[in-house]
Amino acid sequence: MSFSLGKRIVAEALGTFGFFFFAFSGVALSVLQPAQIGPIGVAVGFGLGLALMIFLCGHISGGHFNPAVTIALVCGRKASIREVPAYFLGQFIGGVTAVVLLRTIYGGTVTNNFVNTPGTGISHHIALILEIVVTTLFVMVISAVATDNAPWSGVLAPVAIGGFIATSLYIVGPASGGSFNPMRSLAPALVSGHWTNLWIYLVGPFIGAIIGGFGYSFLRDRS
Repeated sequence: MSFSLGKRIVAEALGTFGFFFFAFSGVALSVLQPAQIGPIGVAVGFGLGLALMIFLCGHISGGHFNPAVTIALVCGRKASIREVPAYFLGQFIGGVTAVVLLRTIYGGTVTNNFVNTPGTGISHHIALILEIVVTTLFVMVISAVATDNAPWSGVLAPVAIGGFIATSLYIVGPASGGSFNPMRSLAPALVSGHWTNLWIYLVGPFIGAIIGGFGYSFLRDRS
């Protein structure tokens, strides 16, 4: 069944909201109750939060919840470029709403920790490279499990996608800042007013999205 663009954008907003709500709740509680939720718990919150929202909304909107994913699918000819602004709007509304709600619940001091920043001793350029590499691989995994006819595609897509994010956030996140999603960085920066490193998390994931989108299309082409 093909859903109207309006319903798909509502699904993108809902899915992005739910993803960010679960993910950032883990970050907030890791600050307030570090003995209960550590780095692994935060990574699992991001991964499972994303997977659950894909299960909820993926069959309606495609379950992007990430502007980099939308761009990658356009580059791979799996989405329409004309719908990009609408998808971005849905993701923006859902993401900002989640951050505002959590800031209301936990306060600005706690939720300022949602803002991405490179890890200790990691330069901006190294963080940028890491964001590009991980986002490239991420969107290629999405292309393989969500848009291709591989034996493990379909119902396993949310598990693979969520698992990738959990793994990447735990292994690479402490160095790069762990965005891999421009909206994941833009929403907290907008709400908190902390913009210093935002360019890394906009430029890196978008470059990775373009490389990964075209790259998987080339890899899959049988000609």
